[in-house]
Amino acid sequence: MARTRTTTTNGPVNDGAPGRVDARQVVPARYRNAAVPHVMVAEGAAAIDFYTRAFGAREEFRIETPEGGILHAEVRIAESVVMVGDATGPFAAPAALGGASVAVHVWVPDVDALTERAAAAGAEVLQEPADQFHGDRTAILRDPDGHVWIFLTHLRDFAEHEVSRRIINALT
Repeated sequence: MARTRTTTTNGPVNDGAPGRVDARQVVPARYRNAAVPHVMVAEGAAAIDFYTRAFGAREEFRIETPEGGILHAEVRIAESVVMVGDATGPFAAPAALGGASVAVHVWVPDVDALTERAAAAGAEVLQEPADQFHGDRTAILRDPDGHVWIFLTHLRDFAEHEVSRRIINALT
């Protein structure tokens, strides 16, 4: 089967690989070209295994240290790339620091199914999936290393003024 590469003004959308979802259907346009998280973990191989079981991640590649640790790896969760590495040098996993200061947002086709799968694999569910004022259905999870993940399924677009109105209504 020949692979085709579709592009838009926002860059690559779908390379035609089997099982890949067109990002235009899952990720809102303003977030398609986003920063790539590089999560530092206590044990990279264990984290990759967890992300595979919990989030349906696909390992793209890994570079191991001579001792068998993870110097650098990349996994794909839905259509998002996440870099993974053992926490060494100036880095520490959030659990070692007493909490996370950053959350990783990932748009997925079915946040409810992902949350169920992740909980069964041992993720801590901080917020069950719920429809939000901004047009996404979201769930918040914590992985065994303490990273906080916000998974979203995009339901609909709202103009900025409508999002503002909806949040004010929700808070009052």
